[in-house]
Amino acid sequence: MTVSDDTPRGMGRSSALLASGTMVSRILGFVKAIVLAQAIGLSASAAADAFGAANQLPNNIYALIAGGVLGAILVPQIVRAGLHDDGGQRYINKLMTLGITVFALVTLLATLAAPLLVALYAQEASATGGRGFSSEGMALATAFAYWCLPQVFFYALYSLLGEVLNARRVFGPFAWAPAVNNIVAIAGLVAFVALFGGADANSDVSDWTPDKIAILAGTATLGIVAQSAVLMFFWRKVGLKFRPDFRWRGVGLAKTGKSAGWVFAMILVTQLAGLVQSRVASLPSGDAAGIATLQSSWLIFMLPHSVIAVSIATVFFTRMSSHATVGDTGAVRDDLMSSLRTIGLLIVLASFALIVLAIPFARVFEEDFGNVQSMAAVIAAYMVGLIPFSAVFVLQRTFYALEDTRTVFFIEVAKSALFVVGFLLCTRLPVEWIAVGIALVSSFTFLAQASLTFILLRRRLGPLGGRALTLRYGQYILVGLASSAVGFGLLLLFGAFNPAGFAVSGIVPALVTMVVIGGVMAVIYLGLLLALRNPELQVVRGILMRRLRPGHTE
Repeated sequence: MTVSDDTPRGMGRSSALLASGTMVSRILGFVKAIVLAQAIGLSASAAADAFGAANQLPNNIYALIAGGVLGAILVPQIVRAGLHDDGGQRYINKLMTLGITVFALVTLLATLAAPLLVALYAQEASATGGRGFSSEGMALATAFAYWCLPQVFFYALYSLLGEVLNARRVFGPFAWAPAVNNIVAIAGLVAFVALFGGADANSDVSDWTPDKIAILAGTATLGIVAQSAVLMFFWRKVGLKFRPDFRWRGVGLAKTGKSAGWVFAMILVTQLAGLVQSRVASLPSGDAAGIATLQSSWLIFMLPHSVIAVSIATVFFTRMSSHATVGDTGAVRDDLMSSLRTIGLLIVLASFALIVLAIPFARVFEEDFGNVQSMAAVIAAYMVGLIPFSAVFVLQRTFYALEDTRTVFFIEVAKSALFVVGFLLCTRLPVEWIAVGIALVSSFTFLAQASLTFILLRRRLGPLGGRALTLRYGQYILVGLASSAVGFGLLLLFGAFNPAGFAVSGIVPALVTMVVIGGVMAVIYLGLLLALRNPELQVVRGILMRRLRPGHTE
């Protein structure tokens, strides 16, 4: 448990603990995805696609119902309620009672509607001329959904408990609880493999029995239960007590405000685009890379974004918000451009490295060489969009610092429209190219979104120095191409394109290949930037030192 003391050293420790909790959780999530692939397969695995579709439903339902409400409406009021004479206890009791009641009802209705939700997010082959989930696959996805949809309630409970702890300046549990979730889920997957074998015995939908379904999906839900239970333990540790209070007047639902309305509308638009993507991604199920492959590839995509972009942007966003509050737009512009240049330095390296290393990365998840190549193509297609995706993350948060969620909403509408059009065009591709098409559509949409967001932000803040930024990114890309040329040569030497080559001969050789080639590429990339006296290298060094040594000051 970590309680902030508001001193620079205390805030540094809190920041480091939050960052390390996120890092550990991401790594464990990556491990969970690898073990899941070993248990039920990935590309061309109808069972993996069925589980992927079902296990995504709770996230979709929760995001749609609570994503804008908790973050934009209730959470700020928890902080204000803490100033009351009872420390906010009465408000917290009302909020928790309301949240538990509403989400228990939503979860019950969603679980009862499992067949309808599965039919909404996945397409059945009989309705699409032979492409999509078989009737058995739909039945398996529905069975998984009955076990997975109760997660909605525990996701909500985790958010409510965690935000109350955060408002009490107890930050650690909220960041570290997802790691507990992943540990429980990994243990469940290990037990599944021990009892029922690996992907060879479980990738076909006809191989599944009620006990298999219960252990796989049940332990996935148990992980979410554990995630929220951890926070209940810490509630007691900090002296919080919950007593049901059904007098809900004063919770603040009548004060949603424009900001919360735009946030909720943005989530709704995003979810509609996600619905179209899920239906299109279900078309190759059992024949080629589909839902499961896209989900695992997206997890790889998010690793560098979470570790690099989110960590660095957090440092700049706090300062940017302070400058925006006092109306210092010049300082906001400086923060924005410095953030983009600093993040770009590392994100460009990550993008090129993951494109080069897509095959050994895919080998960690897949065993069949054909499936390895299919997943590698999806990974590489996603990585094309990593640079603009991370840029959008920074640009959007600049709008948030300016308290402008309306513009972000309309940008999201444009992005979602491009998504939907692109995803629908992917239905015309051969099934083996649908997943790659979805990834490429995503990447080019991120590029369009970044361009539009930059243009609109320039109208709001004035000249941003786009030409200088383009030249800096051009430098990164040229250096990245040089390091990629060396990396690609090493990839050939490691036999990545040969079914009998070292790089694809097993998980350990694949990891060795990634470490060696990734390390060489990083040394070349950073060495060339050092030779070019790139100023952002010093900024990155300072941020890393503060993350690793919270008391460190330059």
